[in-house]
Amino acid sequence: MAGRAWKFGDDIDTDAIIPGRYLIINDPGELAVHLFEGVRPEMAKTISIGDYVVGGENFGCGSSREHAPIAMKGAGVKAVVAKSFARIFFRNSINIGLPLFICPEVDRIADGAEIEIDMTGGVIYNKSRSESYKTTPLPDFLQEIVDAGGLVEYTRRQVAKVTA
Repeated sequence: MAGRAWKFGDDIDTDAIIPGRYLIINDPGELAVHLFEGVRPEMAKTISIGDYVVGGENFGCGSSREHAPIAMKGAGVKAVVAKSFARIFFRNSINIGLPLFICPEVDRIADGAEIEIDMTGGVIYNKSRSESYKTTPLPDFLQEIVDAGGLVEYTRRQVAKVTA
């Protein structure tokens, strides 16, 4: 299923993704209402389930708040694609089951482009330009965490295997 690309630039910090005043909220759907509120106030009202966030270098920098990927997942963001990710944001996203893809060619994806990602094959299809781009695949163990829906569910499954 293809979705819209919501394009951002370099060094998008977690405060831009979800402003700090909303860190008292724990419900993903409620956090989603404030997604990118300060930089793209229309986004939370118009994003569709299955859309993608596309960034440049160092996406998710700043504070180590897990609320940022939780807000995106709560809004129905299918995956985030960027040239690079801040280390803690990357880990927080994997831990909640939000897929991330590193792609050096994200500059070729325009805001509003229709894209689709082959998650297992690591290919982004830019339907708006009839192009495709390779991504750096996640290591298998991280992909297993994402596929399980996050670290908590992955751990539950691992414990169940051991105790069965």
